[in-house]
Amino acid sequence: MSRFRFGIRLKLLFFSSFLLAIPWLGYQYVWEMEAYLRIGQEQTMVGTARAVATALHERPALFDSQSSYLSDVKPGTDLYAHKIAFPIQLDGKLDDWLDYRHLTMMYGESHLFKQKRDYQAQSLGFKHMVGQYDKYLYAMFDVTDDKVLLRPQNSLRIDRNDYLQIAITDAAGQFQRYAVAPKKEGWVNAYLLEGIGEKVRPIKLETKIQGQWRNTINGYQLELRFPLAMMSSKIAFAIFDVDNERTRDVEYVLGTADPTQVDSLGTVLVPSPEIEQILKGLKYSNARVWVIDKHMRVLARSGNIQDATGVKINLSETGSRGWWQYVENNWLLPLYYQILTKPPAEFVDDLRDAFSLQGQDITKALQGEPSSLWRLSSDDKAVIMSAAHPIYLDETVMGAVVVEQTTNGIRTLRNKALERQFHYILLVILISTFALFLMASRISWRIRKLRNETESAIDHHGKIIGGIQPSQTRDEIGDLSRSFTQVLSKLSQYNAYLENMASRLSHELRTPVAIVNSSLDNLSLEEQSEDSKQYVARAKQGIVRLSKILSNMSEATRLEQAIQTSDRETFDLVELLHGCVEGYKMAYPNRKFDIQTAVSDSALNGAPELFAQMLDKIIANAVEFSQENTCINLHMVNSDKDLVVTIVNQGSLLPKDMQNQLLDSMVSVRKQKNSEQPHLGLGLYIAKIIAQFHSGDIRIDNLKDETGVVVTLVFKP
Repeated sequence: MSRFRFGIRLKLLFFSSFLLAIPWLGYQYVWEMEAYLRIGQEQTMVGTARAVATALHERPALFDSQSSYLSDVKPGTDLYAHKIAFPIQLDGKLDDWLDYRHLTMMYGESHLFKQKRDYQAQSLGFKHMVGQYDKYLYAMFDVTDDKVLLRPQNSLRIDRNDYLQIAITDAAGQFQRYAVAPKKEGWVNAYLLEGIGEKVRPIKLETKIQGQWRNTINGYQLELRFPLAMMSSKIAFAIFDVDNERTRDVEYVLGTADPTQVDSLGTVLVPSPEIEQILKGLKYSNARVWVIDKHMRVLARSGNIQDATGVKINLSETGSRGWWQYVENNWLLPLYYQILTKPPAEFVDDLRDAFSLQGQDITKALQGEPSSLWRLSSDDKAVIMSAAHPIYLDETVMGAVVVEQTTNGIRTLRNKALERQFHYILLVILISTFALFLMASRISWRIRKLRNETESAIDHHGKIIGGIQPSQTRDEIGDLSRSFTQVLSKLSQYNAYLENMASRLSHELRTPVAIVNSSLDNLSLEEQSEDSKQYVARAKQGIVRLSKILSNMSEATRLEQAIQTSDRETFDLVELLHGCVEGYKMAYPNRKFDIQTAVSDSALNGAPELFAQMLDKIIANAVEFSQENTCINLHMVNSDKDLVVTIVNQGSLLPKDMQNQLLDSMVSVRKQKNSEQPHLGLGLYIAKIIAQFHSGDIRIDNLKDETGVVVTLVFKP
């Protein structure tokens, strides 16, 4: 049974599959984990809201305020006492209210209850809000009044000047009205009133209602404080404006509600201290908890959303900070957080001072259905999750508990997981890349080795001079190496057969040729007719041509063998050229020969008899392709450190498409004019072999003026 072959493609596919799986696994792991954590956080928050709501069910004392039973809430009339962090200093400057200015409400024409002339905004208007600190209710009024008229010094009436009227229902449910009408700016108290309209009069000073009146360029500012125990939950504030010093008639009455009718009073919702006491323990729950009434107004709250991260992560580092911590903090983490996002240390909390809440989850909770909702902070930095659960009183929804947390804890946990995952991914990628690099290097080395062995097995003339060591590796490159070895072996055998074919053919044909030749000689000695003599002469000529063909076929083989056995010596090339030219002049009397040499050193290492044979082949071609009585020129010069010999003849040109092939074996461009001289195209091939033996190069080109041919020989001495 053949062994399983683990090929290169399978290897690459096997190692690459790990790289493909890494990002997918990391992505799936982290995001699935975050999804489950969010679901768990949502369920936990719904459970927290349910637990708090359970503690508030069926507790009517927590919702005994008149505002809790209103069918509708009128903004500006039904007030909300905002929780104040620090007590207000009653100085009339309103500096302590700056942090709450965004909670104030502007009262204008729509809040008029009486007017004697057409309303003008610059004549009367005010900004107002109420707040609660400890057991006191604070109120501020920033009044715009084009003319401020205070109470005359000797006047017993309080309705003939600018003043503030306060109407409340006390703890016993009795309707009470008070007026703040100072004779000068500064510290003020209120007067308890009786009577309506023109018959209103003060009956006693109420020192529990305290404040400061301060005139301004645009009107006046007023700060008040009175105990929460003085009232239940119904209240109204109204500014009475008097501008005419002579008549002192009231021209405008502008306020939160009509202070003259108990049924017209608005309400004030004060955060419930009882509910806040219940929520006090939840400040450790890592969440912000709200309790709202059925009008979505805040009754109590606990916790800070900035700290409500949902999941507590211990980010403290343990162990010594070595090189790994340095690489991680300075290189890896900055790279990772080009993709990841850090949870913000702080974000904009729109509900920081909210006195009412809105949202789909709250709407559903007030309809009796627990719900949850995801939302973004206003600056899009944090994701906030809220869960709402209804509060029941006698099967009626009286409010809801809202629990809020951010996903910063989950995001931090996700980032930590991704950091660790990225570390693993980077490590696996580095190891896999290194393994692939090693494998690719091994493959590349084996391919280069096979290439080098193949190139060194065949010289640049196409002759096989070596072999390829077959690889024993059972893969594609091993198969290729073994195939190359087999192909090269077969080509070597075939080339050896071709190289020896000429000598074998010459050897085998010489005996039959000799027999035919001797028979023709014997036949020519006998008496023959004229026709027979002619036939014998023709046969004799054929035998002579056949003998020359056999001699030419074996000449190249004999020359290669002679080259291998020739001894090298240093000879004078100039002297050799002159001697050969003198012989050519006698051998070719119908041609002229001219030789010119201009060299400083003409010594060449080689075999002078082989060099002369090379010149014989070139001159023979030059004579054959030149015209009679023309001159064949030989030149020898130094070019750089080389010896350059050129042989120029005037005559026929070389075919343009054959110039690069004339030096190959069995290539000839002669026209067979003389059938008695066979040509096999071996002359220039022999010249090329001899030139290579002398570390030279030979090329044949047409002259630039196209009058003949030049043969160039370049030798390195």
